[in-house]
Amino acid sequence: MSWTLRAPGDYSLRRDVCSYGYFLLEPNDWDVRRRVFSRPLDLPGGVAVVRVGQPGGKGRRLVVESDRKLTRRDRAAAERMLVRMLRLDDAGVAEFHRVDPRWRASGRGRLFRSPSFFEDLIKTVTSCNVAWPSTMNMNERLCAAFNPAFPSAAQLARKRPATLRARCGVGYRDGRIVELSRLWAGGGIDEEWLSDAATPDEAVFARLLELPGIGPYAAGNLMQLLGRYSRLAIDTETLRHARVVLGYEGGERSLIRAIERHYEPFGAHRFRSYWFEVWAFYEAKRGPSWTWEKAGAGRTFTAALLRDA
Repeated sequence: MSWTLRAPGDYSLRRDVCSYGYFLLEPNDWDVRRRVFSRPLDLPGGVAVVRVGQPGGKGRRLVVESDRKLTRRDRAAAERMLVRMLRLDDAGVAEFHRVDPRWRASGRGRLFRSPSFFEDLIKTVTSCNVAWPSTMNMNERLCAAFNPAFPSAAQLARKRPATLRARCGVGYRDGRIVELSRLWAGGGIDEEWLSDAATPDEAVFARLLELPGIGPYAAGNLMQLLGRYSRLAIDTETLRHARVVLGYEGGERSLIRAIERHYEPFGAHRFRSYWFEVWAFYEAKRGPSWTWEKAGAGRTFTAALLRDA
């Protein structure tokens, strides 16, 4: 089954899918040669694998195929998930280019994310305090153990932390993942409120910090995954960027203050400006991100793994 999905006129599938590291995490798959994005989705009628291509590599038409016939409800759900993942409804790109014109020519502005905020939440937890290959391994094992389309909150809420640790290699994150899943399944995390443009960024950030296992870095990252770019997600990559690319010196606190001053002029788009600088550094080492094979460059693109590049 196939159909057409409308995209903004400036949309580039290869650029905008391969714009953030989560495109490399299971169950996402980017076909480097065919330039097609695919993954299984958990739809009302069951799991279906969808594939998305862009004929000619540009234009407003994305072609979506599924490995089974979809009901009207299935297709509507699949489209909602694809719009979220591909950021087809991001109305802030033009404003970002006005604020930071460095990225206008390349068209960069959209950041890939998951089909649900719950999946983004768990992926963020698996990315904290760990090397990137381990993040990839954890997500691969979560999908292999519980659901090829990524386990739902209801599925993970029923698991014992020890089961997650043994089967998925999540280490100390086991209890946090279960607790977050139970909160989500029980209605304790209000995604609608978090996503509502009327909710102030400061209130969203404060609420995220209240969640189990979510510190300032994770909360900042979750903000951008909610489409809120006013905060940075500061970690060791940020400090490396400050030293190597921006040329700042000093200890951690001094670097953080310098980073915050540097990105302050970009206002509501701070994270976008920061991230595309970081991404340009990775691509300078490993080539355009849409050429990264998951088992090759995709496992070695973070700064800690690029020392010999």
